[in-house]
Amino acid sequence: MTLAPGDVLDAAQAHGPAAASRAAHAAPRPAWINLVPTADVVRRAAAVEPDAPLAGVPFGIKDNLDLAGLPTTSANPALADAPAATSAVAVARLAAAGAVAIGKTNMDQFATGLVGTRSPYGACACVADPAYVSGGSSSGSAVAVASGVVPLALATDTAGSGRVPAAFNGLVGIKPTRGLVSTRGLAPACRSLDCVTTLSRTVGLGRSALAALVWTDPEDPWSRPRPPHPPAGVATTMRVVAVPAGPLDLDPAHAAAWDVAVARLRRLVPHVVEVDISAFLAAAKLLYEGPFLAERWAGFGHLLDPDGPHLDPTVRGIVARGAAIDGASVFAAQDTLAGLRRATDGTWADIDALMLPVTPNHPTRAEVAADPVGVNRRLGTYTNFVNLLDLCAVAVPADPRADGLPYGVQFVAPAFADDPLLDLAGAWCGEATPVPPVPGGSSLLAVAGAHMSGLALNPQLTAAGGVLRYRARTAPAYRLFRLNVPGVARPGLVRTGDGPAGGVAVEVWQLPHQGVGALLDLIPAPLGLGRVELDDGTLVTGFLAEEYATRDATDVTHHGSWRAALAAVA
Repeated sequence: MTLAPGDVLDAAQAHGPAAASRAAHAAPRPAWINLVPTADVVRRAAAVEPDAPLAGVPFGIKDNLDLAGLPTTSANPALADAPAATSAVAVARLAAAGAVAIGKTNMDQFATGLVGTRSPYGACACVADPAYVSGGSSSGSAVAVASGVVPLALATDTAGSGRVPAAFNGLVGIKPTRGLVSTRGLAPACRSLDCVTTLSRTVGLGRSALAALVWTDPEDPWSRPRPPHPPAGVATTMRVVAVPAGPLDLDPAHAAAWDVAVARLRRLVPHVVEVDISAFLAAAKLLYEGPFLAERWAGFGHLLDPDGPHLDPTVRGIVARGAAIDGASVFAAQDTLAGLRRATDGTWADIDALMLPVTPNHPTRAEVAADPVGVNRRLGTYTNFVNLLDLCAVAVPADPRADGLPYGVQFVAPAFADDPLLDLAGAWCGEATPVPPVPGGSSLLAVAGAHMSGLALNPQLTAAGGVLRYRARTAPAYRLFRLNVPGVARPGLVRTGDGPAGGVAVEVWQLPHQGVGALLDLIPAPLGLGRVELDDGTLVTGFLAEEYATRDATDVTHHGSWRAALAAVA
């Protein structure tokens, strides 16, 4: 038995208001590969606890994730006769939170593609215009949510498979830090990079789903725990967002939409800066143009023979190349990646997040048919590097293109910055999360020098229980000096009244009062604590130098930050 119109909605509403759903019925193929029998949907909906976090929320499941009782095909019809015995951990955790599985969604075969057309079950199209691709590989999940069938769907993202279809269909695609969500029960694409992700219309629903999904799985070797405190350099409130410096490889319609998005960002956050992303783009090319293709062959190469109509010829042609890649090449690529990761590390020192286009363009189905490999390769320009460099990301809808097609951008941040990144995404989407007040017994402390993240004295703050609250700049009344202290490079921030308009970069840390007290004994003259005015008029306690110490000091204000001043003489 398959779902009839109204069954899901009626079953959920019968359970109570908390379980009410917007999904009236399951859409036909190509968005769906298999549907849960009606009796099972009704039974599961009726069993939901009314106060469960996701009570009665119907959801789709990308068909590379196991759902007990239905086959996991990865869009390969040859696997359609083997129902899964148990559900994937991610599926089971959503069900435990009260969500109700509706069925399995279409995808680019073996999660190899960003177009949504590489499936024997049919090509999915953009919900706004069927002449354009839906994006993939999580194509069916995106179309199911964007067309209003379900409010939530599970997807996966190895090279951008959850973010590209989100951008092409006006959705929120959350790609968490690798390992936060168990991949047990996921048919692998690239085991070391695969992430289970969510697609939704709002950041709030995606965030609620992610809260249910996050779990350290002792049986998943790639699972890892969320640290109890944000890692060094991750601010709890994101106020400094970077965009790429220089021109981007964008089609004209995308370029115009990108300009609109950057202008919108400047109205949203206090500080927008430009950074060089060349190392990020170089890393992106390793995923399909280098030896990392061998990991796909290791994951499902055995399913590519014998050939036949059940296999997508483009997918088979791409992945089959992995069989000839030798171990030495893989290790050489790992070394190259390590170098690129080190090259990108410095980008995060003075920014909270990076905003990028999700894709360079939005191709038509005809363009993909004419050049299936080339068009797909270009789509991964700004997404492929995220998992390779161990970053988290959220794709969010931006203002549509001039032709009316959906357009999306992504916010990217270091591993385990998921919560503040979702706050930023929520603010972008008009779902702002209130900034929590400074807890009682704590103070804010502005640092402009060696106590900043990653610098020599930062461990004094972390040892004292400090947490990076946000990055900021001083009011235009301060100058930064390199003090003439024998044997050590020591900065001094001084209020001179004639500083530059852009101020000086600072970090504002939250410390318990006893932690601030412990620092007092560690502050050498001519430094001390005083009131520092930030560029938004806020006054916070901060490190300042006495004016007399500047008489034989070097003014380094023009560098903009102590970190940049150090780099200039390195």
